[in-house]
Amino acid sequence: MRNRIDTYIFNQIIKSCSLIFFIFISISWLMQLTRLFTLSNLVQIDILNIIYLSLFLLPNLFSVILPFILIFGILLCFVRLNKDKELIAIFSLGLDIKPFKNSMMLIALIIIIFYSLLNFFISPKIYEIYKLKEFELRNKLNLNKVVATNFLKINQDTTIDFEKNSNDYQDIFISFKDNEENIIFAKEGKIKSENTNIIFKLKNGFKLNINGNEIEKLDFSEYTLNFNNEKNSIFNSHDRNSFTLIDDFKNKDYLNISFKINDILLSLIIIYIFYLNNLKNNNFNLRNNLIFIGLSLFLIINNQLLKNSETDYNTYILISTSITFITLFITYLKKRYE
Repeated sequence: MRNRIDTYIFNQIIKSCSLIFFIFISISWLMQLTRLFTLSNLVQIDILNIIYLSLFLLPNLFSVILPFILIFGILLCFVRLNKDKELIAIFSLGLDIKPFKNSMMLIALIIIIFYSLLNFFISPKIYEIYKLKEFELRNKLNLNKVVATNFLKINQDTTIDFEKNSNDYQDIFISFKDNEENIIFAKEGKIKSENTNIIFKLKNGFKLNINGNEIEKLDFSEYTLNFNNEKNSIFNSHDRNSFTLIDDFKNKDYLNISFKINDILLSLIIIYIFYLNNLKNNNFNLRNNLIFIGLSLFLIINNQLLKNSETDYNTYILISTSITFITLFITYLKKRYE
């Protein structure tokens, strides 16, 4: 009987956390997708490429939202069990809080294993792939995938515009600077990308060469140009989010290791706060639930602020430990005087 109840409670927690997971991951993914649309400029990049790129953000997003999934997933599960009188039914069978404790301990064990793999290995590796693909998408323009242009800047000195009909390029405008300012217009032509270069094979147009107050015009039936389209040819891979545990040890970046360990510990502390504040006393009223949410968010927000503050290792450990101690002290104090 006890094993069946343990399994039932565990399954209910997983179901509730899964629901919250899909809600949060959908919102987070759509927000990141919108950001990529803005940065990459949809009139220049194929939409499917941006959507595909955004999928590489999912592991990193999951590692960020996991504490929130725990807060609202566990709370949703037990509020529903309490509302449906299932908690009372379990207690009326003569069972104590042990089945709930066993389920929470199993959830905590899964979090330790899964979150460690995600934070230390899976997420950094996939995020590194994302950064590389984002770099290529934003800095290495493939004109064959361009949907439309609106005076597209392909490097510091060159701007182009054209009408694209299938694979045909018409009304091609090019403005570039070498020693002088140049403007080229062609009725039609071919444009292709090779490695870091864009090759223009133009037909039926003219070239204006502007030197001070002098303008020289050259009509042509055929004209070939070659430009470098790399805005930034060096990929900077130094990003803490892309470092695995092995990389951190090699770099002696113990602060980054502490960030990831603390993320795991915070998730476990959130479970413990829920156990003390709600589950142990079977108290799921609105006030008590809001206190649990408030204490948990206090931990998460302060931890994130510390990460963003570029603090040193000792300061981070000291402040994060103090915040955790304060949160647990408030929880114990509230429980004692209830």
